[in-house]
Amino acid sequence: MNSNNSPEVIQALWADTQAAGFSMPSEPQTCSLLRTLAASKTGGSFLELGSGTGLSTAWLLDGMDTTSTLTTVDNDASLLNILQHHLGHDSRLHVVCADGDEFLRQQLGQAYDFVFADTWSGKYRLLDEALALVKPGGMYVIDDMLPQPNWPDGHAEKVDALIQTLHGLPNWHVTQLDWASGVVIAVKA
Repeated sequence: MNSNNSPEVIQALWADTQAAGFSMPSEPQTCSLLRTLAASKTGGSFLELGSGTGLSTAWLLDGMDTTSTLTTVDNDASLLNILQHHLGHDSRLHVVCADGDEFLRQQLGQAYDFVFADTWSGKYRLLDEALALVKPGGMYVIDDMLPQPNWPDGHAEKVDALIQTLHGLPNWHVTQLDWASGVVIAVKA
């Protein structure tokens, strides 16, 4: 994973990701976009659903200012150990090892400026709950909306239905990018 101007920690994080055999990391172009979008939310409250080993987490942190905070959630402790090893020193970061669905159900009354849903929770399951967490003017971002070699049978129909649902949301501005792994950015009006 080489990218111009990538965060310093990326090479070591990528090496540990490969050594762990994690085969679903976020795409470098998507990560770069996440950093750019994060930079637009000064003093922002960020939520990442699906931390993996922390590659996208590192890019989000790199774009955030010093007063922003990021909560990242994953249910795989071994992957979160890699993330903690490389990023755990950052005081802006709160790492949660939990089932994403359960986490979302417990967020009643919480609000975030930016939600990146990179797992089934908050994307294909509990979408309404994830969208409800986004503050007015906040962003909801998802990726992997273009065909991927690891998609199971029938997944393309789920993707199409999700994109159609997002485009039909009242009071949201939605843009679908047929770029990188396929990114959708939605902003709550």
